[in-house]
Amino acid sequence: MSDPLAEGGVARAIRLKLEAAFAPEHLVVVDESRLHAGHAGAREGGESHFRVEIVSSAFAGLTRLDRQRRINDALAEELAGPVHALSLSARAPGE
Repeated sequence: MSDPLAEGGVARAIRLKLEAAFAPEHLVVVDESRLHAGHAGAREGGESHFRVEIVSSAFAGLTRLDRQRRINDALAEELAGPVHALSLSARAPGE
């Protein structure tokens, strides 16, 4: 069985872009594609469905929707291409 935390090219791109955009205190990027095999949007070889947990002071004072919009802007290329689904938990420190 493959390691769901092993980082492929898309996961690496997500991590690097989020680090550059938000300087997070905590960041976890998990490829959950294996859970969606055979479903719509699932790609051969995975890297289509991700879960991201991020804690950054850049999110302080922002609504949940504004946080998601900023993340979507940072990951626009991935969301327009290989990423079919992105589950987000975006918090400010102390939340």
